[in-house]
Amino acid sequence: MKMGSAFAPAKSSRKRFWSGALVASAVAATLGLAAPAEAQTRTLNMQSSWPANSTAQEAFKMFADRVDKMTGGELKITTSPAGTVVPAFEVLDATHKKVIDGTHTIAYYWTGKSKAATLFSNTPAGIVGMDQMDFIGWLYEGGGLDLYWEFYQKELKLNLIVFPLHAPSPQALGWFRKPITGLADFKGMKCRQTGITAELYARMGMAVVNMPGGEIAPAAERGAIDCAEWVGGIEDFALGLHLIWKNHYTPGMHESASVGEMIVNKDVWESLTAPQREIMRAAGNDTLLRWGAMFQKQNAEAIQEMTTKHGVKIMTTPKEINEEFLRVWDKVAAEEAEKSPFFKKVYESQKAYASKVVPAKRFMFPPYTTQADHYFPPKPN
Repeated sequence: MKMGSAFAPAKSSRKRFWSGALVASAVAATLGLAAPAEAQTRTLNMQSSWPANSTAQEAFKMFADRVDKMTGGELKITTSPAGTVVPAFEVLDATHKKVIDGTHTIAYYWTGKSKAATLFSNTPAGIVGMDQMDFIGWLYEGGGLDLYWEFYQKELKLNLIVFPLHAPSPQALGWFRKPITGLADFKGMKCRQTGITAELYARMGMAVVNMPGGEIAPAAERGAIDCAEWVGGIEDFALGLHLIWKNHYTPGMHESASVGEMIVNKDVWESLTAPQREIMRAAGNDTLLRWGAMFQKQNAEAIQEMTTKHGVKIMTTPKEINEEFLRVWDKVAAEEAEKSPFFKKVYESQKAYASKVVPAKRFMFPPYTTQADHYFPPKPN
């Protein structure tokens, strides 16, 4: 679905909208009709894929709050957590079928439907080196948003629209029952992973287990898994993983720059007024920025508390693990591009955009560690 500039309605739609508005104004003037004194309130019932206590759920609430305030209370959004109406991994189909009006989730959950889904969450590894801002740039400046809508509406044949909402990254490698020293330690290790990341880690030797975030801590306490990846920082603190395991490794390559999504049923979307749609888009961008700033601060505070009050050891991921992850992903991406023309189209579009911005950023941006190490010298593990 071609959208022209970011989220702009097609030219013909704009023309019809303004023509209709002019006709309606003329009729109202002729008949002496007055505008209604007070607009009616409408509520959209939505559900996320997140546990109630997650910061991702807070992003969902922040978005709804912005929509409420910017519409003057005319449009409200119910932000139910995972499991309220449907299980966490069923929100996509539920939105398509209008069981719910929309959902806050992340695209890599849908790799079972199409491997191309992972490309729209900028995972794994920050596709071809793109960080969150690079990926957002690809969406809005590199034609990515058109491909995103095409993916859901034409490839998956779902009655949906989508736009980015939050960026829960970079993420840690994860929590481990025992310390790890290298890639060999992955062999046979039962570890919670999701999306295409699970396939990559399986190729690296893990015995991967897929489960929603709310089930990780109970599984860890039962000894059903040996390690788990959730997010890191505040999200992991909220799940209580620091109370179960003490070996925490970071960084990971699997979600170094992931971006989540806001999905709305297409019929519901088109039933909104044009100003309401624009407000939802603006609220999404506002949430992306404001929640991201909040997330960074909360992560720093959680890391400090885990290490100083709960005896957590935060250790650097062995270099060979992240290097092997990139090699495995490159191989999987090449295999998928051979099988899927749409995957190839999206991946080639991302590589073309990244080939411009990633080398330029490496040239222009000083390494973060230059100033960080100067002012806050790192402590040994």
